Amino acid sequence: EEEVEVAAPVEVEEEVNDLPGATKGVLKRALVVDGVIRGLHEVAKHIDAGKAQVVFLAESCNEPAYKKLVQGLCVEKNVPLVDVPDNKSLGEWAGLCKIDKDGMPRKVVGASCVCVTDFGEEGQAYEYLMNYLSAK
Repeated sequence: EEEVEVAAPVEVEEEVNDLPGATKGVLKRALVVDGVIRGLHEVAKHIDAGKAQVVFLAESCNEPAYKKLVQGLCVEKNVPLVDVPDNKSLGEWAGLCKIDKDGMPRKVVGASCVCVTDFGEEGQAYEYLMNYLSAK
């Protein structure tokens, strides 16, 4: 019997051509290396400690003091801040949901604030995000 080597399936990287796509891709890769921090308290601690690489803030967050705190910390610590329109999307991308048998997200929990401490593998999403941030 001959042994045939089978190459591991290469994960095809999605084409990234908008900010939500880049955000999703960056968070997906960061989740793999446990580099996603969720929730105001944890995010604030990580920004303050200088560990946050980028912060995502949901525009749908209806608590002005919450937004001000995150924005102020980011400015003070010089951490790039990216606005995401919807906290449900941000929650889903940050892994705050269950994936059903069809691969669809269920029971999505909103996240108003998420930060990345470790990007993991860099790819198109990372490149897009860095270009976006450097153009800001």
